[in-house]
Amino acid sequence: MSRFQTFDDRADPARTAPRIAALRAELARRGVQGFVVPRSDEHQSEYVPPCDERLAWLTGFTGSAGTAVILADRAALFVDGRYTLQAPSQTDTGVITVVNSGETSPARWVEANLAEGAALAYDPWLHTAGEVARLEAAAKAAGGRLVALSPNPIDAIWEDRPARPKAPVRPHPEELAGLSRSEKLARLRETLAAEKLDALVVSDPHALAWLFNLRGGDVAHTPLPLGYALLPREGTATLFLDPAKVTNETGDAVGALATFRAPDALAPALADLAARGGKIRLDRDTAAKALSDVVREAGAEPDVGADPIARMKAVKTPAEIDGARAAHVRDGAAFARFLAWFEDHAPGGLTEIDVVERLEAYRAETGALEDVSFPTIAGAGPNGAIVHYRVTAASNRALATGELFLIDSGAQYRDGTTDITRTLPVGEPTDEMRDRYTRVLKGHLAISRAVFPKGATGAQIDGFARAPLWQAGLDYDHGTGHGVGSFLSVHEGPQRIAKTGTTPLEPGMILSNEPGYYKTGAYGIRIENLILVEAREIAGGEREMRGFETLTLAPYARALIAPALLDADEIAFVDAYHARVLETLGPLVDEATRDWLAGACAPL
Repeated sequence: MSRFQTFDDRADPARTAPRIAALRAELARRGVQGFVVPRSDEHQSEYVPPCDERLAWLTGFTGSAGTAVILADRAALFVDGRYTLQAPSQTDTGVITVVNSGETSPARWVEANLAEGAALAYDPWLHTAGEVARLEAAAKAAGGRLVALSPNPIDAIWEDRPARPKAPVRPHPEELAGLSRSEKLARLRETLAAEKLDALVVSDPHALAWLFNLRGGDVAHTPLPLGYALLPREGTATLFLDPAKVTNETGDAVGALATFRAPDALAPALADLAARGGKIRLDRDTAAKALSDVVREAGAEPDVGADPIARMKAVKTPAEIDGARAAHVRDGAAFARFLAWFEDHAPGGLTEIDVVERLEAYRAETGALEDVSFPTIAGAGPNGAIVHYRVTAASNRALATGELFLIDSGAQYRDGTTDITRTLPVGEPTDEMRDRYTRVLKGHLAISRAVFPKGATGAQIDGFARAPLWQAGLDYDHGTGHGVGSFLSVHEGPQRIAKTGTTPLEPGMILSNEPGYYKTGAYGIRIENLILVEAREIAGGEREMRGFETLTLAPYARALIAPALLDADEIAFVDAYHARVLETLGPLVDEATRDWLAGACAPL
């Protein structure tokens, strides 16, 4: 049985209609005609505690990104391309229409559907100022108005809402972080001075954890302490954390660098700071509109922009890079054991949950596993075509001969965070499966082998991964790569390989490399390794160049590779990678796994 994952299905479409009806009644009682329900919490986080799962409670949709707009006579649930198959299966589509947000944004839908004179409400703690501005413009264009509503009306009708999390906040060792708290604070204050900022509101818990070398457990699978910080350019910082979570060890570690106050002290402290003047930076991506309102009501204008900690955190220290490499070797050995076991047992009637539990068991046997880094995506056959499928007791499917099995998983170790996807055949694959897999592999290799100049962004190389699919009239509806934290979130910004990836890729950044292909109702294919941006010397070159070191160590599925579709350089790269996998992992695994690994890593 899994220590870290549950397989219950919170989604029950039968609950959607009565809950939306209850919300509409509450909205009518408060004199408004609509309400916007985001997936986020007050930190605009991707992963949120159970008490903030308002979108899932209301609609049944359990994905990590989405927004619902509930009006008096209609409702819409907006999801991106990862969830266009999942969302309709989890909600009542007779009551709420599922909309692809890549085609129609919530703001555009509001403009087209909000009745003239209607008041559309939002919770000012659950939206950024930029999001509110877009909704406000849409409501105005429709002839309606946007109004802030607090407290949140869903909380008034959610009778069994879970309590706020109170996991202990603990220090993260400096030898793993690579920089002390005082060194990080000094670097940050230099940045504040350079940008002529007098203070920074730290609203992103990831930034808070990184800056003060702290870790917590308020969110599943990500060791976050939920809280805030106020950081003046001069003077002592203030951490706003639930006092019940702050251990003596943490208090001693932070020492004189910061004082601790309860979270409800944030607004008055920010108002006091704003009233004294100065330029206060609010993070445009995570600072709630409510924080902007506090600053304005105190007579100041907030400086809404990028949180400088995000870029600092994205570039890993040498200690974090060493930790990432060690974590991937450890994880690779566990994953190799899993792959050998899978090949031996897959034809024997395994279910998706069987596979998830076995992989977790191998990772747990390392003795270093803190948690999985996200709920494992284990999709057999058509379930693999659901990009972020999560197996439940109700959906648990047996692996069948002639199908593909997609497994996307990761681990949290104190020295690093991992994320790996492999697509595996069960029995003999078809020629189409080999063709699609090899095209995905070619795109994956194009990113792995990419060399690009200093200043290049993820958007500039995203097409490298798609080109082999485009040539066959195919594509996928998700980004090619996301940033990854160091014993923090498996999804980290601002770096990404995607059409929206505008941040330059700098040495020390860790990203995923995960192109895919999904045939609805049949199978899904994705191949994912984590990669580290590194400086790259080019003989005779005239520009400062970058490339990638592959961190993940696991063989590709040889039975799914069509060698005729690979060129000589691609074959040489795969063979060299497999040789490295065998050389690194062979001494760390049992004899049976080593024998299997030797065959899996043999030259193409």
